[in-house]
Amino acid sequence: MRRLAAIAALALLVACGVVVALSAVESFPRGLVIAAILLAAVLAAWAGIRRRGAGRVAFLCSAAALLVAAIVLTFVGGLVLGALLAIGCLVASMALATRVFTVRIELPPAARPEHPVMIWNPRSGGGKALAANLADEARARGIEPIELRPGDDLAQLVRDAVAGGADGLAAAGGDGTQALVASIAAAHDLPFACIPAGTRNHFALDLGVDRDDVVGALDAFVAGGERRVDLAEVNGRTFVNNVSLGLYAEAVQREGYRDAKLRTILDTVPDIMGTDRSRAPTLQWTGPEGSARDSAAVILVSNNVYRLGRAVGSGTRPRIDGGVLGIAVMEAPGAGGGQDGRRRPWHRWSAPSFEVGSAAPVPAGVDGEALVLEPPLRFAVHPGALRLRLAPHHPGASPSAALPEGLRDGLRTTLKIAAGAAPDKGPTT
Repeated sequence: MRRLAAIAALALLVACGVVVALSAVESFPRGLVIAAILLAAVLAAWAGIRRRGAGRVAFLCSAAALLVAAIVLTFVGGLVLGALLAIGCLVASMALATRVFTVRIELPPAARPEHPVMIWNPRSGGGKALAANLADEARARGIEPIELRPGDDLAQLVRDAVAGGADGLAAAGGDGTQALVASIAAAHDLPFACIPAGTRNHFALDLGVDRDDVVGALDAFVAGGERRVDLAEVNGRTFVNNVSLGLYAEAVQREGYRDAKLRTILDTVPDIMGTDRSRAPTLQWTGPEGSARDSAAVILVSNNVYRLGRAVGSGTRPRIDGGVLGIAVMEAPGAGGGQDGRRRPWHRWSAPSFEVGSAAPVPAGVDGEALVLEPPLRFAVHPGALRLRLAPHHPGASPSAALPEGLRDGLRTTLKIAAGAAPDKGPTT
């Protein structure tokens, strides 16, 4: 099936290229004009987002007008059918490419816990656990469900379960709940199962848990396999996904964020990325080349490295057992730019530890939870700290586990698979 998917993906990619080439020849130079207008619209929109008041309105209106002009030119030039056909071929090719590089790992069966416990939050994910009748499903598998009620101390609830003889811990809730239960499981060297009952379940996705199979994830303690994955921490607090500082972290602290998330984030942009950054937090950090920086920045520190800026697999981590932190920093325009102002504003690297300093407490989003942390912020990764249990019928690997790093490598590998070569099976441990 992988070979057929690879052949189809390549054929659709070629078809997309042919359609684009024919449209470009037939519409020259209209196509170039449309591309230039779209670029101007993007630049105007970015300029508007970075400003407030009348300046924002003027730039955003200009961006909207440019976008309308591009659409009108597309219709007038008869390019709509070609554009839709090219987009359709490209989307279908990417979907098939995802299938080509999807992997499933098989773990050796692990001993079933005698007294596994599941901490579950009935309010997470819009009541996903309740809808799945998760508590009864857990009891049917010999797993004791413990409900997290309003006002309960989650950490104490888990510690009491361990003190009561729990020899396996499962968490059914958001990633914040997953992190806390996982940290206690790691501290006692107990097996842990991630039950995807939250809203987005980013941790579950990168672990290879089927996010659409809440009940089936319970089988991790019935006939599941085991492997070790990493946990990360900031100032002693465990996180499973990432910690954000800057734009997003500032936004989630503001009143009204949960009622109007997009508007609140847009109102935060001028403080962090705008021309007047007097209200932006000052964060000190050291770059990968060893140079000290003192700038308003957007910083993302993750438990292992995310794929960013890729068409396929973007926003996922190929592995969570690499023993490193992923660090991504975007400096505000003009900050740390040197004398010529040409320093690249976006930096990405990995390291086992990282530190951020500040003259004041730092707003942070820790696995999506709004916190304020005392500086300095010390980040560290703990390789193989967590004994992860996975249901035997779940993938067991991230969607990006076997994806090539770049387009060239992706095309080369797809060609090899289409020609009959054995695909990379991805991680095996």
